[in-house]
Amino acid sequence: MKPAEYAECKYFPCSDINKSGYLVPAVEIDSEKVKVVMISEAPPENPHDYFYAHGDPFFLKTTMQAFNDAGVPISSIQEILDLGFYLTTAVKCAKTQYGISAQTIKNCSMLLEKELSLFPNVEVYMLMGDVAIKAFNYISKRQSGKNTIPAGSTYKIRKERFFYNGKWVFPSYVQTGQNYLIEKSKRMMIAEDLAEAVRIIGK
Repeated sequence: MKPAEYAECKYFPCSDINKSGYLVPAVEIDSEKVKVVMISEAPPENPHDYFYAHGDPFFLKTTMQAFNDAGVPISSIQEILDLGFYLTTAVKCAKTQYGISAQTIKNCSMLLEKELSLFPNVEVYMLMGDVAIKAFNYISKRQSGKNTIPAGSTYKIRKERFFYNGKWVFPSYVQTGQNYLIEKSKRMMIAEDLAEAVRIIGK
């Protein structure tokens, strides 16, 4: 199963994104083996830096570093998939500026909702940063009438337990981009969240 074949944006209604940077994972995924969905912010400006790109993509490089920081030795995207993790982004087009509007996040949450429905055996959702948290809350508000993650700074709420349809939901921090390399406190918290997700799925 290739997620890009099931979750597709046809009309591109958003104005603050780069449509030419549109990316939904187009790799072959065994959907029943996915136990953790790790949702980051948006695709990179350069598609060669995307998680599933060939070579040494930057998004994958920092994500692998996060796994290794968590005590989970990873050296390829295939090893991440074999572990039961699926990597994607909340917004499917590259950013044109630092922030992303609430309307764009809401629009793209429709696409993310379709994507998440492809994985019947998920046990953990990892929301890597504010954009992923907002997108997930749009989904849960539509389906259940309430947000899964309450308002507040991530570092203040991340030790609480959150669930959506009986599945764990972790509010965490973005593990992609240059900031990951310099924000040591967030790197430590990401590692803690990853280690806990791995523990939950029994790996």
